Amino acid sequence: MRSARVVFQRGLAFVLAAALLSACSHPDPVQERKFLAMGTLVEITLYGVDPSRAKTLMDNVEGQFHYMEDTWQPWQPSALARVNSLLGTTDWFSIAPSVRPLIVRSQVLSKESDNLFDPAIGKLIKLWGFDQEPRAPGPPPDAKQIAKLVADNPRMSDIHLDGIRARSDNPATVLDFGAFAKGYGIDQTIDYLKREGVHNAIINAGGDLRAIGRHGDRPWRIGIRNPRGEGVIAWVDVEGDQSVFTSGDYERFFIYKGTRYHHIMDPRTGYPARGTTSVTVIHNVAADADAAATALFVAGPKDWYRIAKAMGIHYVMLVDSSGTVHMNPAMAKRIHFEGGKTPKIELSPPL
Repeated sequence: MRSARVVFQRGLAFVLAAALLSACSHPDPVQERKFLAMGTLVEITLYGVDPSRAKTLMDNVEGQFHYMEDTWQPWQPSALARVNSLLGTTDWFSIAPSVRPLIVRSQVLSKESDNLFDPAIGKLIKLWGFDQEPRAPGPPPDAKQIAKLVADNPRMSDIHLDGIRARSDNPATVLDFGAFAKGYGIDQTIDYLKREGVHNAIINAGGDLRAIGRHGDRPWRIGIRNPRGEGVIAWVDVEGDQSVFTSGDYERFFIYKGTRYHHIMDPRTGYPARGTTSVTVIHNVAADADAAATALFVAGPKDWYRIAKAMGIHYVMLVDSSGTVHMNPAMAKRIHFEGGKTPKIELSPPL
């Protein structure tokens, strides 16, 4: 989970809802709330909800986020930290109900992604220092330590569930849901708003979001950050019920002797994934979009299409390290490049 400091340093990425600028003249109110949770800035936008009703709803959503933050923190006392300590024993134990659903869904997504999305590599995340924010200054970890964790090969499939009981075959299993929990949390809170009769809303957590309905008579307009420059590289319109998630090497990184080391780890090598600067995914489920953005980043320009197809993702834009944009045709129809500056594009077959 990203820190608020990181979010402010890299800038907010981006709900470009231009219509908000004219909200004061619109008969339906726009209600907003911002708060810090899960190490990032969370923004709630409700459209067409009475202000007093909106306050109650936003109070409840904020409370849910803080509960999830406290529960799914892997490196401080929490339900997830307890699960991690018990997984290391390889014995059966009673699993917290607040953690079990994340394991169940993560196991499915991990399998679909050929284990490129792998929350079981918490030890590797910690070895690289990305369990802290900001990361302590210094060189990358020792190559032998990295190689050992890769050889240990912890995977989500090592975890077995039997009702309220759980165990792991692999004592190296340590769960870090940083590439999944935010999306899962957004899904939980959007589902709550829908049950409460809200039809038009966005929940944006550090630039990753799920939007339902519309902004009045127009779709929600969502910007995609330029991974190697200021502002946005492109934007898309979303309406109905869709999530937009981006993973980038600009989010959390350090530079040592001229080399950039970012937080998106390739479980196969134990090192930050190479060849990609950002991946944007549009999907109807935020948790799946969150996991897929990470998996496709790791897959890189040569293999993203195979993984996207296996995960059931239909809209992908990947920017590689040379600045070339890789997209499937359906995504290309939705993307609008900022300022009319169209980069080099490579189109895949349809997904």
